[in-house]
Amino acid sequence: MSEQTDSESRKLLGRLRDAMASDIAGQARLDEITKLIADSMGTEVCSIYLFRDEETLELCATQGLNKQAVHQTRMRLGEGLVGRVAQKGRVINAADAPQARGFRFMPETGEEIYSSFLGIPVQRLGEKLGVLVVQSKSKREYSADEVYALEVVAMVLAEMAELGAFVGEGAALSARHQQSVLIRGTTGQEGSAQGHVWLHEPRVVVSNPIADDPERELARLHEAVEDLRVGVDKMLRASEGGDGEQLKVLEAYRMFANSKGWMRRMEEDISLGLSAEAAVEKEQSVARARLEQVQDAYLRERLSDLDDLSNRLLRLLTGQGAETGAEMPADPILVARNIGPAELLEYGRSLKAVVLENGSVGSHAAIVARALAIPLVVHAERITTEALTGDHIMVDGDQGIVHLRPDDTVVSAFREKIAMQAQAQERYASIRDKPAVTRCGQTISLHMNAGLMADLPSLAGSGAEGVGLFRTELQFLVRNQMPRRGELSGIYARVLDAAQGKRVVFRTLDIGSDKVLPYMKPNDEPNPALGWRAIRVGLDKPGVMRMQLQALIRAANGRPLTVMFPFVAQFDEYRRARAEVDKAIAREDKLGHVLPSSLEIGAMLETPSLAFAPPKFFQEVDFLSIGGNDLKQFFFAADRENERVRRRYDTLNVSFLTFIERIVERCVATDTPLSFCGEDAGRPVEAMCFAAIGIRTLSMRPASIGPVKSLLRRANLDDLRKIISDARHRGDQSVRPVVMEWLRAQG
Repeated sequence: MSEQTDSESRKLLGRLRDAMASDIAGQARLDEITKLIADSMGTEVCSIYLFRDEETLELCATQGLNKQAVHQTRMRLGEGLVGRVAQKGRVINAADAPQARGFRFMPETGEEIYSSFLGIPVQRLGEKLGVLVVQSKSKREYSADEVYALEVVAMVLAEMAELGAFVGEGAALSARHQQSVLIRGTTGQEGSAQGHVWLHEPRVVVSNPIADDPERELARLHEAVEDLRVGVDKMLRASEGGDGEQLKVLEAYRMFANSKGWMRRMEEDISLGLSAEAAVEKEQSVARARLEQVQDAYLRERLSDLDDLSNRLLRLLTGQGAETGAEMPADPILVARNIGPAELLEYGRSLKAVVLENGSVGSHAAIVARALAIPLVVHAERITTEALTGDHIMVDGDQGIVHLRPDDTVVSAFREKIAMQAQAQERYASIRDKPAVTRCGQTISLHMNAGLMADLPSLAGSGAEGVGLFRTELQFLVRNQMPRRGELSGIYARVLDAAQGKRVVFRTLDIGSDKVLPYMKPNDEPNPALGWRAIRVGLDKPGVMRMQLQALIRAANGRPLTVMFPFVAQFDEYRRARAEVDKAIAREDKLGHVLPSSLEIGAMLETPSLAFAPPKFFQEVDFLSIGGNDLKQFFFAADRENERVRRRYDTLNVSFLTFIERIVERCVATDTPLSFCGEDAGRPVEAMCFAAIGIRTLSMRPASIGPVKSLLRRANLDDLRKIISDARHRGDQSVRPVVMEWLRAQG
């Protein structure tokens, strides 16, 4: 960096700071800034384009172009050179702009006389705010020093925008974090809730992007980086001999903390006039922008590590820790980029809902959210940059939609929806203790899914006849080390106590795929959903299975015990697992422990192959439970984590219903009890159709039991079975349209 450029940049930043501190309106401040930049850079034109909405940029200020074009010239994201800079988050430096790929001529601006073009993205931590442009008549490419200096200026503009320095009339100059925002994500757990935002990781605010004393800022940076390195080294020493994956992350942290390139770039930023905090955030923004472009999973992880490390460094520099002094709202809705299961459990049922920027429908957080019965939306892009702690927020988990700072119309409509749901809940409460008997006289047994002790109070309140699925993996997922047999036995005993004699089906450890234990070495599998998981892990590592079976037997302590093995794909897997139960029973008997008064051993049918097992399997198994979530994705070859295909196939597809009907027929022939467990069991229309084709037991989340029971009690399954049969013979793809038409006719 030349001394002249260094000096000029510091002068320009000093003027920008004065402009930021001056008591003038946002538009006047923007106008003043474009003039300052053009003078400092020695260019005829400087323009600032800001986003007026997600897809549209607006010319908000200019020095050199026609003033009449301000707030009139707009372009779509990706349109013209300016649109391409914004879309890609990358610099465009063109000596002859009209000849550059993607150039779009805007006659109203009068820019036809300018040849050279330099466009710099104005972005902050992955959030695109606009584009800074300089232009000249002469055909020349701007030097690396000039580009770098303008990037520093763009960083300051981003911070000024965040601090509200450019508020004025029109959408592009509207105050940040104040307007209503609708964010579409993906349903992780159904339900609706309203409340106020609680940010899991509060945003660090850089209130002093420009500094007078580079030497002092360098000293502050070096001191903070040294503290950071010491902290990472301490974490590494504490983790030696522990989890390999955690060690890998900490090694990446240490690599970045000692990176000379990272340090040199931040030092150069400071030499140009940025404060230490702004220098860190500038490089963090660059890393975030790269993260969006990178496809390689390894590189994405490393850039994410740098992002996390930058946050640690910013907290050291600003003193803004996780404890900001803000008080958690009385009705908190948690907003985070992502969150681990143990952290989410710490919040517990105090949360009204959870919104994650990343996450997935099968993540550990999603499993815990379902166990806590709180609405969850994942893939909510930009939520952590848009939301502030205390913002009013409404979460529609049914639609996967988040309303942030909603306007009165949305609030009114949303509250009506919640009120209608409350009325419906009152109606469901009135039939809580009544059986789910259909109009044609069929009784359907409704059970609930659970995974935590906190779920068990719902057993009485929901009207469930028992627990059709208790997910035992949650006790393993929320710990940093393998739980002991005594711990598990105590938990399982308390579950049986809370059930008060009602049947509880304990599913053995279902790990692998998206459920990787923190202390288990992850396997690099190309398709983990079809990989080493559930019963396959249990049979290959029988020590854990034996320990869990012993804990279950001891927890029963003379009471009935029901155990189910997950993801069984063939008869031999069930036989081997059953043999482990027999061994555990024999061992416990030999040790003099009280054995269960009765023992049922079942399997979860989640793979199509098990539906075609030999008749002997159906005769030997004590019961079967269709695991609808996995079975559906394997039946249609549609990954339920993939948004492009997960909603493509309907549960009420004739082929899928016919397949389930064949399973029902095989179970009837061998007198094998059968249930359906999964999200679709809790959807009233789907549940009613399953009952019509012969399934007599359904297991679902507690909140779904009321709606399902209400519809079943009003349904005639004989009529519905005929409607499904007619649709099949007609060649309909799905029975949903005719079923919905029939329901409407029934009122």
